[in-house]
Parts: sequence; C-alpha cells; structure tokens
Amino acid sequence: MLLIFNLSRTGSLTDPKMEPPTLVINTVLSVLSYNYPTEKLSVYLSDDGSSEFTFYALLEASRFAKYWIPFCKKFSVEPRSPEAYFALHSDVHDIKYGQEWLEIKKLHEEMKNRIESAVATAEIPVEIKKQHKGFSEWNLKVAKNDHQSIVQIITDGRDINSVDNDGCRLPTMVYMSREKRPQQPHNFKAGALNALLRVSSEISNAPFILLLDCDMYANNADSIREALCFFLDEKYGPEIAYVQHPQGYNNLTKDDIYGNECFVVNAVELAGLGGYGTALFCGTGCFHRRECLFGRKYSKDYRGHWNVESQKTIDRSIKELEESAKALISCSYEKGTQWGKEMGLIYGCPVEDIATGLAIQCRGWKSIYYNPERKDFLGVAPNTLDIALIQHKRWSEGLFQIFFSKYCPFIYGHGKIHLGAQMAYCIYLLWAPVSFPTLYYVTVPPLCLLHGIPLFPKVSSLWFLAFAYVFIAKNVYSIVEALRSGSTLKAWWYLQRMWLIRRITSYFFAFFDTIKRQLGLSETEFALTDKVITDDVSKRYEQEIMEFGTASIMYTVLATSALLNFLSLVWGTKRVVMDRHYKALDQLISQVILSGILVLINLPVYQALFIRSDKGHIPSSVMFKSVFLLALACLMPIY
Repeated sequence: MLLIFNLSRTGSLTDPKMEPPTLVINTVLSVLSYNYPTEKLSVYLSDDGSSEFTFYALLEASRFAKYWIPFCKKFSVEPRSPEAYFALHSDVHDIKYGQEWLEIKKLHEEMKNRIESAVATAEIPVEIKKQHKGFSEWNLKVAKNDHQSIVQIITDGRDINSVDNDGCRLPTMVYMSREKRPQQPHNFKAGALNALLRVSSEISNAPFILLLDCDMYANNADSIREALCFFLDEKYGPEIAYVQHPQGYNNLTKDDIYGNECFVVNAVELAGLGGYGTALFCGTGCFHRRECLFGRKYSKDYRGHWNVESQKTIDRSIKELEESAKALISCSYEKGTQWGKEMGLIYGCPVEDIATGLAIQCRGWKSIYYNPERKDFLGVAPNTLDIALIQHKRWSEGLFQIFFSKYCPFIYGHGKIHLGAQMAYCIYLLWAPVSFPTLYYVTVPPLCLLHGIPLFPKVSSLWFLAFAYVFIAKNVYSIVEALRSGSTLKAWWYLQRMWLIRRITSYFFAFFDTIKRQLGLSETEFALTDKVITDDVSKRYEQEIMEFGTASIMYTVLATSALLNFLSLVWGTKRVVMDRHYKALDQLISQVILSGILVLINLPVYQALFIRSDKGHIPSSVMFKSVFLLALACLMPIY
C-alpha cells in the first residue's frame, strides 16, 4: 500500500517571507515520520512561487529526516512537527531520553538557522548549490508568475541505499512547481493540485492521497492507519471517496478571540452533514481515493485496487521520471482535456474544494467526516482581525459563486444526494446574503430608536412574549450547544461578536463582489494571507486584545455600526428615563435592549477608536469617515 502526501497552500506556496519555508518543512517532517512503512510513503510539495528557498528548505529537511524519523519512532514522539514538539517540550529535565533530545534539538536549530539566514540574506551559499543538481533550475529566468516546469526528486524511495540513521528506507520526496506564464490561466489551488495529481501518478501512483496545506502539520502519528480503517472496511469501504478531518489550530488563545475553532460547526453541523455520506471537502486534512479525483463514477461492483504501485517506474532513472513529469505540468497540457471539469479539482471558483466534493458525491461516492478526540491536523489560525475577515470574505465569496453556478446543490445534486444534504450545503453557500438581515438589525432598529419609532410589540402586549421567548430560547440553546461541544462561555461570546462582524463586513462585501463577477464586471482574485507577525501583534493576540491597525473599509462599516448603536442607546435610554408616563418604556425597551447588546459586543471597537494608543488601534481616518457616515444616517428622515 503506497500513500502519497501532497502538500499545497491555497494557491500553493508563493512568497517565502509571507509563508516561511521553516513552516513548510515542519509540515513535511510531520508526515514523513508517520507510524507507517516509510518505503510506502511519498511526499510531494507544490510551490507555485517557484522559490529556490523553498526547494533549499526541503533539501535541508530531507537530511534532517534521517535523524528525526528514527527519533520519533524510537521514543513515540507526539506531535511529530519538530517546531511544535520542541515548543511543548522545552525543558530537557522533563525528558527521559535527555541526551538524544539535546542532539536532535541542536540539529533542528542548526537547520532552522541555515534556512532563515538564507531567506534573510536572499542568498543561498554557492557550496550548498553545488550539492544538488536541482538548483540549476534557477539558473534560468524564474519569476513567481513566469517560469518553466520544475520537478526534482530529492529522495528516491526506490533506492535501497537511501536510508535513515537506523538503516530504514526513507520516503520519496519530490519538489514540483508547475509552469506558469503571463496571460495563461493557472486556476489557483485547483490547478496546483491537479498538477500534483498528474506528477504523482507518473512517479508513484498511490491509491490514496492526503491533501494538506503547508501550514497544517500532522498531529497524530497513527492517522494514516485510522483513515485506512474506513477505506478498507469490507462492507462500506469500497463506496468511500474521501475521509475529511476538521481544521484544528495550534495557536488559539484561551477563549479563541477570533472564533476560529467553531466548536459547534465541527461537532454538530459538519458531523450532521457527514451523516448523509456527504461530508464537505475542505481542501486540507483530507484522505482521498485517487480514482475518485480522476473522475471515476461509483458502481456497486467496485472493490478497489490496493497494490497499484506504478510498474513503469521500476527501471526508469530519476532524470527520466523528472523529465516525463515536467511535460504533465506545462501550461498547454490541460487544453482540450477534462481536467478541471470531470477530472481533478473543479475550476471556476475560489473554493473549488467544496465544488469538487459535491461533484464526487454526485457520481455516487460517499464521504466520511472524522472528528477524533485528538486532532489529527493542526494549522495556524488568523491572529489579526484583518486576516480573519479577508479569509472569510474569500470563503463566502467563493461559496456564493458555487450557488450561482451549475454546481448549486439544488440543481446539480437533485436526485443524486439527499435533500437534507442539499439544504446543509446551502447553509454555507448562502453566508454572503445573510449579511443583509444582520445589517438590518444593526442599523434600522437603532435609527428608529433615535427617532422614537417603535418596531417591536409593546411590553404590555402578549406578542412581546413570543419575541422574548425566541430570543431567550435561541441564545440559551446556543450556549448549551457550545458548552457541550467543548467551548467556554467566554469563547461563545467572542464567537457571537465575530459572527456579527463577519456578516456586516466580510459577507457584505463578498455579496457585491460576487454579483459584480456574475455580471462580468470583475474577475476572481486570490488574497494570500500573511503567516508572519511582529512580536507586539503576537503579544496582543495572546492577551486577547483585538488587532485592527489598518484603514480597511471593513473597519469603516464596523465603526459606523458601533457608533450608531452607542448613540441610539444613550438617546433611547434618556428618552425612556425622562418619560414620566412610561409610554416610551412600553414601546421602545426592546430596541434599547438590542442596542445595549450591540454596544457590549462592540466594546473592543470603542476601545480601539478612543482609548488604545498601540499600533493595533483603529486609525483616525477610519473614525472620521465613520463619524461622517453616522451624521448622514442620523440626518436621514425616517417615517
């Protein structure tokens, strides 16, 4: 049984400074050291930026792996990402195997320093370049969006002399960068992964594939074996296309200030969708059956082929394999083929993984959502509000595009997947338009409160009980659900804040960007988020202080909403208190309570506007714009 691990960032690696090579190799090393026969593992790294620093880092990782793999297996190390492991076990006095620990830690630090030094100086030493023929690829003109196909087999798993310090065979390691030319469509992450599929089929042709983002390391050394339990089950295994794990993070704050973990989504919503056999394909942390990604339709007589290691590679040299693989990732290879349509990941939207998962399910395959107690994969969560909102804007825009495409679950999935699954898909596909009812509740009630216009039933009316019941029951249920899913009360409150912020910013702008794209007025753009932050940003993140710091238009909308609700709360409270006949209390108390809740939710916004002086505060330009918009809103006549 041969397992292939394809490591790819969204759009693949593009900038060694935004996505440090040391981050990448920690992911690589974590999968190289799985509790699985190393001769049956192959690791492919896709680098769309075609950076020689990423190639150099992978070369360094292949050398360090000779020590790291035996160390992990000898002492049952967890987790098997070196950076994560040494961060958790920083004191040698707590380690029984102290001498070995010190030696491997020294080797890791030396490797890390060499890589970081090369990136910082923007130069790889000449003596290192002479050690591997792969560096000659960069003798040609190589730019991020203009370069030739590159395939370099760094470690050949077929070679009996390619062994670690214990004499065990090393996994195959392959670096690849598909050809990219100006004016040639490259289809973002989907194009990168489809290129990986073709290269891996040429070199090793494994029946199962694990897709991982570069910033998400393996956190469970036995996750391969666990995934294979699903695929190899005698009764249900043949119908399973993929096993999807939830996204977990290793850098969350105590109460998850930016609501990244989504305990209820992972424990309830995604698990429920998986109950229909239609687990969402999230693009990372997913074990796939190769044939499903190549467009095969499920049939009841299908039993799978386990021992399909490519026989054509036995007598071929590394150079022959590299040259034949390069032809498969040229710009012209996919022209006139079904790649991006019926084969590989679907082209045409920023969240091609969701559309691909739906297409696979509509071919008759089932998918599994697997959420073990110990997270199998951990990544890097956004640690500033700006990054978190950009990420959700990208997701919600791509999901909304799917709803307008032929892959809309109600159309494409009709008669192929359960109606409940179609509706569950649309919970996520319709994130963008959900912004409008939320915007209504944060603007119209406070504006009406300023003008003394009641919108909800009077307290003395029986209809008030219905509104009160829905509000209380919904939030009590939500709290209980969150606590049972492993969250905390404070984390639940932070998540409510983030859902509000996302809806009136990320989802709102995603809606209009999607409409513009549907009308042909704009093209899909991919926004890459930075994985490197400064020490002061990191410190504020650990203290759970919201990080703003930029003059984003999203912050203008957020600040305007926060100021509007603060003003309406003050004015509405004054109106209620000054009314001696309690008429205002009877009519307006619901809107006062609503504005009060919104003010509490927006407390970090007020602090960033008026109190904080650090670099994470909201710039004064945003405040002036918000005050101007607030004045316009307040002067607007309402009848």
